[in-house]
Amino acid sequence: MLRACDLRTTSATDANANSSRSHAVFTLHFTAENAEQRQTLRGALNLVDLAGSERLAKSGAEGIQKREAAAINRSLSCLSDVFRLISQKASHVPYRNSKLTYLLQPCLSGDGKMLLFVNLSPDERSHHESLCSLRFASLVGQCELGKAKRTIKRMDEESVVETEPPKAVQDRSVRRRTRMATGDTAAPSKRNVRSRVSR
Repeated sequence: MLRACDLRTTSATDANANSSRSHAVFTLHFTAENAEQRQTLRGALNLVDLAGSERLAKSGAEGIQKREAAAINRSLSCLSDVFRLISQKASHVPYRNSKLTYLLQPCLSGDGKMLLFVNLSPDERSHHESLCSLRFASLVGQCELGKAKRTIKRMDEESVVETEPPKAVQDRSVRRRTRMATGDTAAPSKRNVRSRVSR
Protein backbone atom coordinates (compact mmCIF):
# COMPACT_ATOMS: atom_id res chain seq x y z
CA MET A 1 0.00 0.00 0.00
CA LEU A 2 2.86 2.37 0.76
CA ARG A 3 4.35 1.68 -2.66
CA ALA A 4 1.00 2.36 -4.31
CA CYS A 5 0.71 5.65 -2.42
CA ASP A 6 4.21 6.63 -3.55
CA LEU A 7 3.28 5.94 -7.18
CA ARG A 8 0.04 7.92 -7.01
CA THR A 9 0.24 11.26 -8.77
CA THR A 10 -0.63 14.41 -6.83
CA SER A 11 -0.17 18.08 -7.57
CA ALA A 12 -1.30 21.48 -6.35
CA THR A 13 -4.33 23.27 -7.80
CA ASP A 14 -6.19 26.43 -6.85
CA ALA A 15 -8.69 24.27 -4.93
CA ASN A 16 -6.34 21.78 -3.24
CA ALA A 17 -2.67 21.99 -2.38
CA ASN A 18 -2.32 18.19 -2.56
CA SER A 19 -4.86 17.16 -5.21
CA SER A 20 -5.01 13.52 -6.28
CA ARG A 21 -4.67 13.26 -10.04
CA SER A 22 -5.93 9.67 -10.20
CA HIS A 23 -7.96 7.10 -8.34
CA ALA A 24 -6.19 4.50 -6.18
CA VAL A 25 -7.26 0.83 -6.21
CA PHE A 26 -5.55 -1.65 -3.89
CA THR A 27 -6.57 -5.30 -4.35
CA LEU A 28 -5.66 -8.02 -1.87
CA HIS A 29 -6.18 -11.60 -3.08
CA PHE A 30 -6.37 -14.24 -0.36
CA THR A 31 -6.82 -18.01 -0.18
CA ALA A 32 -8.13 -20.27 2.59
CA GLU A 33 -7.72 -24.05 2.43
CA ASN A 34 -9.66 -26.85 4.11
CA ALA A 35 -7.46 -29.93 3.88
CA GLU A 36 -10.12 -32.20 5.39
CA GLN A 37 -12.72 -31.32 2.73
CA ARG A 38 -10.05 -30.77 0.06
CA GLN A 39 -11.45 -27.34 -0.77
CA THR A 40 -9.88 -23.97 -1.43
CA LEU A 41 -11.81 -20.73 -0.87
CA ARG A 42 -10.61 -17.71 -2.82
CA GLY A 43 -11.54 -14.09 -2.37
CA ALA A 44 -10.41 -10.52 -2.89
CA LEU A 45 -10.55 -7.29 -0.92
CA ASN A 46 -10.60 -4.03 -2.87
CA LEU A 47 -9.68 -0.77 -1.13
CA VAL A 48 -10.53 2.17 -3.36
CA ASP A 49 -9.74 5.84 -2.82
CA LEU A 50 -11.64 7.87 -5.39
CA ALA A 51 -10.25 11.19 -6.55
CA GLY A 52 -12.83 13.93 -6.12
CA SER A 53 -14.72 15.46 -9.01
CA GLU A 54 -13.20 18.74 -10.10
CA ARG A 55 -14.59 21.98 -11.55
CA LEU A 56 -12.01 23.55 -13.83
CA ALA A 57 -13.26 27.06 -13.05
CA LYS A 58 -12.43 26.49 -9.39
CA SER A 59 -9.27 24.38 -9.63
CA GLY A 60 -7.67 26.43 -12.41
CA ALA A 61 -6.24 23.24 -13.92
CA GLU A 62 -4.47 23.62 -17.25
CA GLY A 63 -2.52 21.42 -19.61
CA ILE A 64 -1.86 17.94 -18.15
CA GLN A 65 -3.88 18.74 -15.02
CA LYS A 66 -6.86 19.65 -17.20
CA ARG A 67 -6.69 16.31 -19.00
CA GLU A 68 -6.34 14.51 -15.67
CA ALA A 69 -9.40 16.30 -14.29
CA ALA A 70 -11.40 15.37 -17.39
CA ALA A 71 -10.38 11.70 -17.01
CA ILE A 72 -11.31 11.71 -13.29
CA ASN A 73 -14.71 13.28 -13.94
CA ARG A 74 -15.40 10.90 -16.81
CA SER A 75 -14.61 7.79 -14.74
CA LEU A 76 -16.74 9.08 -11.84
CA SER A 77 -19.59 9.64 -14.28
CA CYS A 78 -19.22 6.04 -15.51
CA LEU A 79 -19.25 4.82 -11.91
CA SER A 80 -22.44 6.81 -11.24
CA ASP A 81 -24.04 5.25 -14.32
CA VAL A 82 -23.17 1.78 -13.01
CA PHE A 83 -24.73 2.47 -9.62
CA ARG A 84 -27.81 4.03 -11.23
CA LEU A 85 -28.40 0.99 -13.46
CA ILE A 86 -27.79 -1.40 -10.57
CA SER A 87 -30.40 0.44 -8.51
CA GLN A 88 -32.81 0.15 -11.45
CA LYS A 89 -32.00 -3.59 -11.77
CA ALA A 90 -31.14 -3.09 -15.43
CA SER A 91 -30.38 -6.18 -17.51
CA HIS A 92 -27.15 -4.64 -18.79
CA VAL A 93 -24.64 -2.62 -16.76
CA PRO A 94 -21.77 -0.99 -18.72
CA TYR A 95 -18.82 -2.00 -16.54
CA ARG A 96 -16.42 -1.72 -19.49
CA ASN A 97 -17.00 1.99 -20.02
CA SER A 98 -14.03 2.83 -17.79
CA LYS A 99 -11.03 1.09 -16.26
CA LEU A 100 -12.34 1.92 -12.78
CA THR A 101 -15.71 0.20 -13.22
CA TYR A 102 -14.06 -2.70 -15.06
CA LEU A 103 -11.72 -3.31 -12.11
CA LEU A 104 -14.61 -3.11 -9.64
CA GLN A 105 -16.99 -5.32 -11.63
CA PRO A 106 -16.45 -8.47 -9.47
CA CYS A 107 -17.50 -6.70 -6.28
CA LEU A 108 -20.34 -4.71 -7.87
CA SER A 109 -21.97 -7.42 -10.00
CA GLY A 110 -23.46 -9.41 -7.12
CA ASP A 111 -20.43 -11.55 -6.27
CA GLY A 112 -19.40 -9.42 -3.31
CA LYS A 113 -20.26 -6.69 -0.83
CA MET A 114 -19.38 -3.02 -0.76
CA LEU A 115 -19.01 -0.35 1.92
CA LEU A 116 -18.75 3.34 0.99
CA PHE A 117 -17.34 6.22 3.05
CA VAL A 118 -17.98 9.79 1.88
CA ASN A 119 -15.73 12.63 3.03
CA LEU A 120 -17.19 16.13 3.15
CA SER A 121 -15.38 19.43 3.52
CA PRO A 122 -16.52 21.73 6.38
CA ASP A 123 -15.62 24.75 4.26
CA GLU A 124 -18.72 26.62 3.05
CA ARG A 125 -16.92 27.40 -0.19
CA SER A 126 -16.98 23.66 -0.98
CA HIS A 127 -20.76 23.33 -0.62
CA HIS A 128 -21.16 22.42 -4.32
CA GLU A 129 -18.72 19.50 -4.02
CA SER A 130 -20.36 18.41 -0.75
CA LEU A 131 -23.80 18.32 -2.39
CA CYS A 132 -22.43 16.29 -5.30
CA SER A 133 -20.86 13.82 -2.85
CA LEU A 134 -24.12 13.48 -0.91
CA ARG A 135 -26.09 12.88 -4.12
CA PHE A 136 -23.59 10.22 -5.10
CA ALA A 137 -23.90 8.57 -1.67
CA SER A 138 -27.70 8.64 -1.97
CA LEU A 139 -27.47 6.92 -5.35
CA VAL A 140 -25.19 4.21 -3.97
CA GLY A 141 -27.55 3.68 -1.05
CA GLN A 142 -30.31 2.67 -3.45
CA CYS A 143 -28.31 -0.27 -4.82
CA GLU A 144 -28.94 -3.86 -3.80
CA LEU A 145 -26.16 -6.23 -4.79
CA GLY A 146 -27.83 -9.36 -3.42
CA LYS A 147 -26.13 -12.20 -1.58
CA ALA A 148 -22.39 -12.53 -1.89
CA LYS A 149 -21.10 -15.67 -3.59
CA ARG A 150 -18.32 -17.96 -2.43
CA THR A 151 -15.76 -19.09 -4.98
CA ILE A 152 -14.65 -22.61 -4.08
CA LYS A 153 -11.99 -24.65 -5.81
CA ARG A 154 -11.59 -28.33 -5.09
CA MET A 155 -7.95 -29.28 -4.81
CA ASP A 156 -8.31 -31.81 -7.62
CA GLU A 157 -10.98 -30.11 -9.73
CA GLU A 158 -11.83 -26.82 -11.43
CA SER A 159 -13.23 -23.73 -9.71
CA VAL A 160 -16.93 -23.57 -8.96
CA VAL A 161 -19.09 -20.78 -7.54
CA GLU A 162 -21.36 -21.67 -4.65
CA THR A 163 -24.48 -19.57 -4.30
CA GLU A 164 -26.49 -21.71 -1.87
CA PRO A 165 -26.48 -20.97 1.85
CA PRO A 166 -24.44 -23.30 4.11
CA LYS A 167 -27.60 -25.09 5.31
CA ALA A 168 -28.36 -26.28 1.77
CA VAL A 169 -24.85 -27.70 1.55
CA GLN A 170 -25.40 -29.53 4.82
CA ASP A 171 -28.75 -30.88 3.55
CA ARG A 172 -27.03 -32.36 0.51
CA SER A 173 -24.48 -34.07 2.75
CA VAL A 174 -27.29 -35.55 4.83
CA ARG A 175 -29.00 -36.90 1.71
CA ARG A 176 -25.75 -38.50 0.53
CA ARG A 177 -25.24 -40.17 3.90
CA THR A 178 -28.86 -41.38 3.77
CA ARG A 179 -28.32 -42.99 0.37
CA MET A 180 -25.26 -44.83 1.67
CA ALA A 181 -27.13 -46.01 4.76
CA THR A 182 -29.94 -47.45 2.61
CA GLY A 183 -27.55 -49.26 0.29
CA ASP A 184 -27.69 -46.76 -2.57
CA THR A 185 -23.96 -46.12 -2.83
CA ALA A 186 -23.89 -45.05 -6.46
CA ALA A 187 -21.91 -41.82 -6.41
CA PRO A 188 -22.91 -39.03 -8.80
CA SER A 189 -20.44 -38.04 -11.46
CA LYS A 190 -18.01 -35.19 -10.78
CA ARG A 191 -19.82 -33.10 -13.36
CA ASN A 192 -23.13 -33.46 -11.54
CA VAL A 193 -21.51 -32.68 -8.18
CA ARG A 194 -20.07 -29.46 -9.55
CA SER A 195 -23.38 -28.59 -11.16
CA ARG A 196 -25.28 -28.90 -7.88
CA VAL A 197 -22.67 -26.93 -5.95
CA SER A 198 -22.68 -24.11 -8.48
CA ARG A 199 -26.47 -23.65 -8.44
